[in-house]
Amino acid sequence: MQPFSHLEDQIRECFGRVVYTHKTHEKEAEECSGKLATFKVAQIVITALTTSGAVGVLLVDEGWMKVATAGLALLSLLVSGYMKGFDPGATAQKHRDAASALWNIRESYLSLLTDLRMNAVEPQAARERRDQLQAQLAAIHKGAPQTHGSAYGRAQKALQHNEEYTFSEGEIDLFLPPTLRKGAEAKG
Repeated sequence: MQPFSHLEDQIRECFGRVVYTHKTHEKEAEECSGKLATFKVAQIVITALTTSGAVGVLLVDEGWMKVATAGLALLSLLVSGYMKGFDPGATAQKHRDAASALWNIRESYLSLLTDLRMNAVEPQAARERRDQLQAQLAAIHKGAPQTHGSAYGRAQKALQHNEEYTFSEGEIDLFLPPTLRKGAEAKG
């Protein structure tokens, strides 16, 4: 039995949770960005229709055109008011910031796991590093915006089915110069 087995198991669990939380914030940011784009297009379309209606009312005195233009103006006001109270662009940025901070924690857990496997860290130092990471993680969570179950579901699909966090040996080799690729030591 390895001397780090219980500690390693706990850190592996923490690593897994951070991977999911990181991906969930990325998916939440994507959703908020999509909402922002949709509302921006809606605002442009409603404004164009309202302007066309206002010009039309000046040129043609039709009652239905006045009612339609007033309705579009009200709709424009509602969309603008909603956008003032809920800023999906700012929310998306907060999720991106949280994901960025979580990325560093995720990679730190991965490095710690590697050090544990290589017996390159003493048990006390590993526990201290774990505690530091947990404190950093708590601070990130405290300032991060709330995520939703739908974003978690998309993160789960991305990680489990789309393999967004995994690479094959060949893919990694393509990122590296030839001398650092797997099997390079056998060739050189």
